[in-house]
Amino acid sequence: MNKDIEKSIKTLNQGGIVIFPTDTAYGIGCRIDKTNSVRKLFKTRKRPESQPALVLVDSIEMAQNYLMPFDLKVRKLIEKYWPGALTIVYNCQIEKVPSPVRGGGKTLGVRMPDHPLILRLIKEVGVPILGPSANFHGERTPYRLEEINPKLLKLVDCVVKGNTNKILKPSTVVDCTEKPWKILRDGEIKLRI
Repeated sequence: MNKDIEKSIKTLNQGGIVIFPTDTAYGIGCRIDKTNSVRKLFKTRKRPESQPALVLVDSIEMAQNYLMPFDLKVRKLIEKYWPGALTIVYNCQIEKVPSPVRGGGKTLGVRMPDHPLILRLIKEVGVPILGPSANFHGERTPYRLEEINPKLLKLVDCVVKGNTNKILKPSTVVDCTEKPWKILRDGEIKLRI
């Protein structure tokens, strides 16, 4: 196993914060089930806790453990685009998701990235990992390690080096709690709703 991956698994399991490549951009994360780490991540990124953060999963099954049961249309959407650059927002099991991750609401943004390194990391940790972009709130999204603010790099516990898959666009975010669905962010995947 890659030494960066081994170190990052240990770091995450001990409540640390890790920067890692995904298929779209560099992300920064911690385990979803460590509330103190979640709060530390928001503070580190200077992101208000009222603004939710997406989480990354390694499978539809892992997502389903934190979300309410999918209706058939949502499941078909996920099966078509996961793994990939599609984040779905869906009603979640609020008792399993810390308030800052949900922005205090009842929904959760979830994505299964198409990148073997981060998928392996999530699988080894065994729970979703927060996956906002590795930048201070309001700064540009980094697509290469060199684009990450050096001050942010100094604040995290571990950095996994690697390449993104050169999409160079954020994920498309679609709110599946409303009918019709609502696109919250245009990204790599073009949806007609």
